[in-house]
Amino acid sequence: MIAISGIPGSGKTGLATMMAARINKIYTSENPKTPTPIAIALPMDGYHLTRAHLAAMPDPVNAAARRGAAFTFDGEKFLELVRALREPLTARTGCLYAPSFDHAIKDPVDGDIAIPESCRVLFFEGNYLSLDREPWRTAAGLMDELWFVDVDFEVARKRLVVRHVKAGIARDEAEADERARENDLVNGREIVDQRLPVQEVVTSIFDPVWEKL
Repeated sequence: MIAISGIPGSGKTGLATMMAARINKIYTSENPKTPTPIAIALPMDGYHLTRAHLAAMPDPVNAAARRGAAFTFDGEKFLELVRALREPLTARTGCLYAPSFDHAIKDPVDGDIAIPESCRVLFFEGNYLSLDREPWRTAAGLMDELWFVDVDFEVARKRLVVRHVKAGIARDEAEADERARENDLVNGREIVDQRLPVQEVVTSIFDPVWEKL
């Protein structure tokens, strides 16, 4: 169980997906008769609090504007999954499920990502997986390793502007830039300043060679 954290726009998703795909490719080549994937990349997007939950907060306008901050995630629910995954495998162990995030409705979908009992390597990826605050600290302590993706804040800002426009989070680049500066990178500073010790720091760069792995 490896938790990959980093600021928004650092490249966590790409790293987790690439690592899981690479492991599965090697495993399949060595076990052609049992090609079941053994590695999974698991995003934390599904642990966003719902819009209804945010609307019920004391300051719903601020909660909606700050969606993506640590307080807008259900860390306790994530910890429940991590603890369940740490239970010993037995003959009765079955498939576990994690939530996904539906960008069309802008809310999580419970039980949408299957984690079969055959899985042996899990790459979790999310902003707060090495945050020195509960319940993230407890979840981090249950991982085998913590990785952190390091990226220059200006590089991350440019990536986020493109991402927000493409995903429809912002109407144009100006609005996307405002969101990146006033929310994402504010969260990023907290992520960097309150980071737990990690086993690996991966520098985020653009490298065409990765696409061939």
